[in-house]
Amino acid sequence: MTQLIKLGYATTAMAWLAMIYNLAYPFAGLMGMALTILLLVTVIMHALQIVIFHQMFKDRLSLTIKDYLMVCVFGLFGLLAYRQKIIQRTLL
Repeated sequence: MTQLIKLGYATTAMAWLAMIYNLAYPFAGLMGMALTILLLVTVIMHALQIVIFHQMFKDRLSLTIKDYLMVCVFGLFGLLAYRQKIIQRTLL
């Protein structure tokens, strides 16, 4: 599971870099437009994940700013990493 999360982090980071690079130096044609739309959708989806994450766990778990930032940047993989951290903490 840890390797899957690390692979997800790397893939997500590459996607963010491509989308942000496209804002500074737009790609030609439909590729540039698609990356811009994808950036908008990604920001909206990650924001929704943060809201859901906060509403579900605010009373049960102590969430730090780092936890929220990981979900904001890495989305589902940030949630999986947080879940794995909690599971490992309860097993010890």
